[in-house]
Amino acid sequence: MAGPVAVIAVCGHEAAYGRALAPVVDDGVSVVSNGRELFRSIVEHGRRGEETVVVPMTLGREPALVADTARTLRAVPVAERGTTVLAEPFGTAQHLVGWLRAAAGRVPEDSALLVTAPSGDPFEDAELYRVAALVRRYGRHPLVEVAFSDGDPDLAEGIRRCRLLGAPRVTLLPAAFARPEVPRPDRVERPPVDRAGPLVSAPALRRVLAERVTDARRRLREHGDDGIGAGLTAADNHGHSHTHPPGEGGSHGHAHPHGPGDAHTHPPGEGHTHGHLHGHGPATAHRHHHQSADAADRVIRSTA
Repeated sequence: MAGPVAVIAVCGHEAAYGRALAPVVDDGVSVVSNGRELFRSIVEHGRRGEETVVVPMTLGREPALVADTARTLRAVPVAERGTTVLAEPFGTAQHLVGWLRAAAGRVPEDSALLVTAPSGDPFEDAELYRVAALVRRYGRHPLVEVAFSDGDPDLAEGIRRCRLLGAPRVTLLPAAFARPEVPRPDRVERPPVDRAGPLVSAPALRRVLAERVTDARRRLREHGDDGIGAGLTAADNHGHSHTHPPGEGGSHGHAHPHGPGDAHTHPPGEGHTHGHLHGHGPATAHRHHHQSADAADRVIRSTA
């Protein structure tokens, strides 16, 4: 499978459905939202006989994007989709912790960190609180709060909370591809507000995207795996299946099987030298409390 390859970056709310990525990806990368837009793009490339790699652009909070992308690819008739591969997602929650810690390391210690992102479903939003807790635990900032650019609490409420907790200043730390807009001042006195980011620089973003494409093509060439089957399971056990009442079955310790993205945790610009940070297959469960500081440190060093 030599020759040019068409790359499709499929986006959800973490990438503002493509608006946050279109200005920074390489020329020739198609930036689309899932559903009809992705379906049409696959068919267009397939009819031209192009090899196509589809990369779900999630930072780890949007496993449903991977599963929905796989379902869209499966819905395209085989004759029309040609050689199409579903790559591992751009990032995992473990990457997100590392990227946020790297960004936090460039923020003065006396500033509160307000981790911000677009709101998703309740379980995706809860995941952001878990990620922020890890950033605080393994960082040097005593005050780390969470707010959503389009949810509850919103940025203004998050800033207000930081002020009430005594923060002399607040830094908005994006846990998404887009940087949040600083809310306009209101009548309530508030500390100075800064913006960190972007979370992943444009050069690093392009490197990671290229790595996902290379890995997907290698997997297809060496194993005949187009990634769609594994992608369909990416969101399994995320959501209501995580909430077992006391005494009920399913005491799985918050384990969940992974889609094609969590079998590898390559930091930005790094190859396969990840040891065993996340070395389980697409359908192998792991427990969230194994998100170690050592693993995140590898991601931080790669972005330094």
